[in-house]
Amino acid sequence: MARLHVWVTGRVQGVFFRDSTRRAIEGLDLTGWVRNLPDGRVEAVFQGNREVCEKGLAYVKTGPPSARVDHVDAQWEDDEEELTGFEVRY
Repeated sequence: MARLHVWVTGRVQGVFFRDSTRRAIEGLDLTGWVRNLPDGRVEAVFQGNREVCEKGLAYVKTGPPSARVDHVDAQWEDDEEELTGFEVRY
């Protein structure tokens, strides 16, 4: 199992980025979470098959139509804990 931690910079808050990410992930076999950060970025964790995590990464590189993604930092990590479901964190 792989774990991908991402940070997305741009116009990514107030544009339904978290919810659209959750909906995009629902069709994939991934667990994890997505949340807004105080500095205006969005942070997400995708956990599952490495190839499927990369599909989650591909989604956040574009986001929903109203978003503007300027930069995505991504880091592969060791599994810290096994996550269940995919949630929007507040």
